[in-house]
Amino acid sequence: MLRCTRHQTRMQTSSSHFLAAVLLHFSILVSSLPPIVKIGAIFTQDQKESSTELAFKYAVYKINKDKHLLPKTTLIYDIQYVPRDDSFHASKKACQQVKLGVQAVFGPTDIHLGTHIHSIYDALDIPHIETRLDLEVDYKEFSINLHPSQTLLNNAFQDVIEFLNWTKVAILYEEDYGLIKLRELVRSPSHRAVEVHLRQADPNTYRSVLKEIKSKEIHNLIVDTKSQNMHHFLRGILQLQMNDYKYHYLFTTFDIETFDLEDFKYNFVNMTAFRLVDAEDVAVVEVLKDMETFQAIGQNLLNKSRIIQSEPALIYDSVHVFAVGLQTLENGHPLTLANVSCEAELPWDGGLSLINYINAVELKGLSGPIEFKEGRRIQFKLDLLKLKQHSLVKVGEWSPAGGVNISDPAAFFDSGIMNVTLVVITIVEIPYVMMHRGKNYTGNARFYGFCVDLLEKVAKKVGFDYILDLVPDRKYGAQDPGTGEWNGMVLQLMKHETPYVMLKPSENGTHLNYEGFCIDILRAISSMVGFSYRIELVPDGKYGVYDHETGEWNGIVRQLMDRKADLAVGSMTINYARESVIDFTKPFMNLGISILFKVPTDKESTFFTFLDPLVLDIWLLCSAAFILVSMFLFAISKFTPYEWYNPHPWRPAKSLVNTFSLSNSVWFITGTLLRQGSGVCPKVFHIILIPFIEYSYL
Repeated sequence: MLRCTRHQTRMQTSSSHFLAAVLLHFSILVSSLPPIVKIGAIFTQDQKESSTELAFKYAVYKINKDKHLLPKTTLIYDIQYVPRDDSFHASKKACQQVKLGVQAVFGPTDIHLGTHIHSIYDALDIPHIETRLDLEVDYKEFSINLHPSQTLLNNAFQDVIEFLNWTKVAILYEEDYGLIKLRELVRSPSHRAVEVHLRQADPNTYRSVLKEIKSKEIHNLIVDTKSQNMHHFLRGILQLQMNDYKYHYLFTTFDIETFDLEDFKYNFVNMTAFRLVDAEDVAVVEVLKDMETFQAIGQNLLNKSRIIQSEPALIYDSVHVFAVGLQTLENGHPLTLANVSCEAELPWDGGLSLINYINAVELKGLSGPIEFKEGRRIQFKLDLLKLKQHSLVKVGEWSPAGGVNISDPAAFFDSGIMNVTLVVITIVEIPYVMMHRGKNYTGNARFYGFCVDLLEKVAKKVGFDYILDLVPDRKYGAQDPGTGEWNGMVLQLMKHETPYVMLKPSENGTHLNYEGFCIDILRAISSMVGFSYRIELVPDGKYGVYDHETGEWNGIVRQLMDRKADLAVGSMTINYARESVIDFTKPFMNLGISILFKVPTDKESTFFTFLDPLVLDIWLLCSAAFILVSMFLFAISKFTPYEWYNPHPWRPAKSLVNTFSLSNSVWFITGTLLRQGSGVCPKVFHIILIPFIEYSYL
């Protein structure tokens, strides 16, 4: 019996080991990936051997070589080239790859081809990993796009425009879909008005469009052009001399670092753009070094500045996103071979699981942090770059969660324009602008005062020189009813008036110098910001009035609009018409008496107006209390014998009468409530107490 038990035990143990081995082997078979995974890539013919294709090949090479992501699986790829604008040929190439059994497809980066080809992969449940700009907002089940959505990019551009306080901007776009791409920028924000001018241009029309923009005195431009045509646009800027500090260009490209901007570094022109690849990041630097050592291909992946463009960086990251998704899939779901075709139109069983695992990938690549939601990228970081004298420098960053964060606001007020001399016109007015009386004072030294100090601080902070001069006729400005013309500061830009800008005779009385509040402020701003200035008077001596017949301005406003003066200081009245064409600082002084009053509103009287002092609930409670007390008085008076009496005392009565009938009870309570006599008098104390209790309650 014992021998039989031991034998049975050994048989059970052997069976258990065999079952465990079978289960382990089955588990390995279920969870492991196939040794070879096929992927496809579609590039346009002009991308053959380009940095985008080389980045794709390098990413596959790196994953297969390192083996830390897919140790038992090798990626092999099939690349097809299609003409750009030939969707029929692209469809045939896509179906060829489907027959090969590819389990994911990358590209193309062309916006039109990508939309057409995706419909094929979506019908067959094959994951389509894209790096193109997608303007469609509909959810695509089998698409993963690493390119930031245009909606988020427009938010980034709007945040920069708001920071720069642009009120007048021109948008230049090259592609036909450019207007759809930048549609959010065309709409002015609800809290402020932005005048937007739209122009479509190409290399043949850049010069004429820029000339038109210059004639309209638009100095802020958003440029959306192809990378290969950027040099045509930059050449047009140079030819039209639109490359000084007055102009600010915001480019939509991520690759501004790859362009030759040597001719623009020393003219103080403002050029701003976002970049997607942080070339200063340690991890990015290491990857770029490895790319350079990747045989001869690495030399073509990077441009002369050793910086990778955004498109190759995105295709590189897309391959790694796919590899991480495969690695995650290996631990929880079997991957079957894709055996589908365009003719059969039967979807791949494993496509849905694979795309879900890829959609859950979170990593940091060359293009920054990567995270998806419904196939769209929701996590990334854009570095804001600004052109300075030596190179492009990072001045801030933008993210979908945090918005824009400017780390170097002073970069947008570059002190490099200190060599530029601005013409500042003023009016002598104590104590804002005054003039020294002395032969030793010349030029701007003649002026002092609040405004001069402020102008000096501003010039020093911003970085410009200035020349300060006076309004000839020393008048604010009044319109002549006969001629319809203005004089004074309205006729020029500033005029002689205390205390803002004043003319102070020299010690020997030979000449006059400027002094006053505005002169002091001008001097202070120039010293703080870092610029020089030259003060001049407005030629016509007027502040600025709009002529409705000619449609033109005069005085200070005209000088500023014509860019004959860069800055104006003085006690100039701010009104809506002037604010529509020129910008004012916040007023530091308000003169005059302000009276605040509220116009009484007449309310129509009704029959129930007397009920307004109390709400309806109070009136209802008072009415209920009135009725209840009256009923209580009527009932309690029946219990006491003292309230019964004989109405005819001269003869015996068969019955007695109670004083507090129902009507008398109501009348007695009414008189008590209104503090009036009622003719009814109670005879006992507890009845007298009832109206006192009611009166104190009400």
